[in-house]
Amino acid sequence: MSRNQIAIASLFYIASFLSCKTQAQKANSMESKVSKTYQTTGSIEVLDNGLLKLIDANSPIQILATGFNWSEGPLWVKEINGVIFSDVPENTVYKWTEADSISVYLKPSGYTDTIPRGGEMGSNGLTLSPDRKLVLAQHGNRAIAQMDASLKSPKAKFINLAEKYMGKKFSSPNDVIFSKNGTLFFTDPPYGLVKQQNDPNKELEFNGVFMKKPGGQVELIDDKVSRPNGIALSKDESKLYVASSDPSKAIWMEYSLDANFKVTSSKELANFTALGRKVRGLPDGMKVHSSGNLFATGPGGVVIIDPMGKHLGTILTGRATSNCAFDDDEKYLYMTADDYLLRVKMK
Repeated sequence: MSRNQIAIASLFYIASFLSCKTQAQKANSMESKVSKTYQTTGSIEVLDNGLLKLIDANSPIQILATGFNWSEGPLWVKEINGVIFSDVPENTVYKWTEADSISVYLKPSGYTDTIPRGGEMGSNGLTLSPDRKLVLAQHGNRAIAQMDASLKSPKAKFINLAEKYMGKKFSSPNDVIFSKNGTLFFTDPPYGLVKQQNDPNKELEFNGVFMKKPGGQVELIDDKVSRPNGIALSKDESKLYVASSDPSKAIWMEYSLDANFKVTSSKELANFTALGRKVRGLPDGMKVHSSGNLFATGPGGVVIIDPMGKHLGTILTGRATSNCAFDDDEKYLYMTADDYLLRVKMK
């Protein structure tokens, strides 16, 4: 190689180095804009080493946002690369993303009438239908409803999917999920009625667990759970889980389902009544991890229960915790806890 060739090669190398350095600086600058330091709270309580396969005992519980009245129903939405969740008394769904933090996503979310009312009137549980439409358990409207708009451009326009059973209005649908074929499962406690169980507008004599197949009628699954709340399906859809937020009987029920979602048997999976008297919180919303373990909000925060009903440990949030949700990769568990939106990193 000649001297001139060496000089030209050197200049090319320097230019390439400077270009790469500039690109790296830009990337680092962009990363710094979205990389935030969050305050933390609580701790991880390990009762069984099986929990350590799911989460690190020292994983910090990050406070992503605060200042809500009662946060509920977190849902990861990949279309916005973030989480949406309900503030039930405020009749609002909020959006949180790493890049933009917190903002209003949808208002009103659960009560669209013009007549003023009190109580828990907003949306509660949120889910996505198989065709990726937002579906809300609406306390105030007393219905399961689908948002008539795209996930990226939300609007307070709703289509009712279920609002009555045997001609009687639901009390206040609380949590909702879909099976892979579009069958709808939901719970209906009295919490959204102004006077709850004693409200004169309550039409059903019981608090029920229901389902509705595509194109079918609403069917009753169980009318014996005193305060049906959170609901979840196992990954193979052979088990349905329902939480009861009754302080006198704080339990999770397990229903075995056949291929047509008919209940073949049922049992009490776990009973935390005694623990609930010692630690703040009751069975509420829950999600099933790909491992088959149940991440269920309850006494102390989020209790992790294996498929046999064994308590593996608790994510102690320091708040009464209402619900939780994984992102699509199960990298994080997001939690709504009173006035907080929290997250903890999974293994």
